[in-house]
Amino acid sequence: MTIDNRIQVVLIDDDPHLRQALSQTLDLAGLKILPLAEAKGLAAQLERDWPGVVVSDIRMPGMDGIELLTELHAQDPELPVLLITGHGDVPLAVQAMRAGAYDFLEKPFASDALLDSVRRALALRRLVLDNRSLRLALSDRNELSTRLVGQSPSMLRLREQIGALAATRADVLILGETGAGKEVVARALHDLSSRRSGPFVAINAGALAESVVESELFGHEPGAFTGAQKRRIGKFEFANGGTLFLDEIESMSLDVQVKLLRLLQERVVERLGGNQLIPLDIRIIAATKEDLRQAADQGRFRADLYYRLNVAPLRIPPLRERGEDALVLFQHFADEASARHGLPPHELQPGQRALLLRHAWPGNVRELQNAAERFALGLELALDNNEVQGTVGTTVEMVSGGLSEQVENFEKTLIAAELARSHSSVRSVAEALGIPRKTLHDKLRKHGLSFADSGTATHSDDLD
Repeated sequence: MTIDNRIQVVLIDDDPHLRQALSQTLDLAGLKILPLAEAKGLAAQLERDWPGVVVSDIRMPGMDGIELLTELHAQDPELPVLLITGHGDVPLAVQAMRAGAYDFLEKPFASDALLDSVRRALALRRLVLDNRSLRLALSDRNELSTRLVGQSPSMLRLREQIGALAATRADVLILGETGAGKEVVARALHDLSSRRSGPFVAINAGALAESVVESELFGHEPGAFTGAQKRRIGKFEFANGGTLFLDEIESMSLDVQVKLLRLLQERVVERLGGNQLIPLDIRIIAATKEDLRQAADQGRFRADLYYRLNVAPLRIPPLRERGEDALVLFQHFADEASARHGLPPHELQPGQRALLLRHAWPGNVRELQNAAERFALGLELALDNNEVQGTVGTTVEMVSGGLSEQVENFEKTLIAAELARSHSSVRSVAEALGIPRKTLHDKLRKHGLSFADSGTATHSDDLD
């Protein structure tokens, strides 16, 4: 079990009378405390970013205070540990301070001395955790931008939401179409959380046969059913201390949904054929491509489970809503594929970029990644009725409307693609399209386009 983050002071002393007296002192000062008679096992119960301090006697049977200090600092060197010992034990005091103790209190000591030391330690702990969170937020921002590529408003908002939710203990429901990157988001939530050192267990509920889904998720005891010859640890139990990602949750049977609801509410699991309730410290990230509210209205999904899961929803925007992100992603995946295959990278031509922008991407990022792989290999790419060739060649797009309308639409799309790609000036766009800057300005006005629409800035000396 993990010690609650509301606990501010863990107090350890094997003397019950002194432990009670110190507990009363801290309690009367308004501090949330957890008194313990022994130190063994404490480190395993404290998360690295636990916001409290530890007060411990040094001379105790089993694990003593110095050993506890060493074990705690192996996990978090910045955790304040206050040590207490008997009168006149100077060598122990020196050893404790060299080992990294925050403070050393010699019995007998005044209550005010203990409170002053604890309060200063708590203030230091808050400062350390604030700085740690700031550093993590800065590094997470860079890491997220490499995992979830794109600068569209919807992707910027998604990265902000992931950064905010990752630091919490909340379960999350990810909503997204097939191929949108639900497992990538789930993995990011885990890796940016305090659970990053624990297991990340991913399971696709839709790929499990109905006959084995309960055994896979909850585990079983020997003899639980025909063929169950030995104990099996289920996925939930295996993910203890970490995160379990449950994809395609809409495919779960109603019976399994009942057990999942109980697990979410009580944080315990019971193996099939067993009677023991096993406590879990686990975060559940569920994902679905369906509207679970609609499924609940139709009786295909439990409404109570839907409301329990829908506390912290994350919607991944489909690629068709992300505008120029398709071009950035395509080039990113194409460059990765080129490096993987030992081939020189290829840059998209204006006509190819225009076609990629117009494509609806029903398979989302997964479809785009496959298309980028083909492009890197120099193969012709088929996008529904559109074709985008690899390294060289012309591009042809079949669209509805008369010739004049098709030409107008293609011209607008081509200019929009260059606006999205350009990060410098009007001059670079004009040069890429092979037209004078005045002609470009005329066409921008004609089609209602501007650099502001693409999220880029222009140089003022290029506007004439």
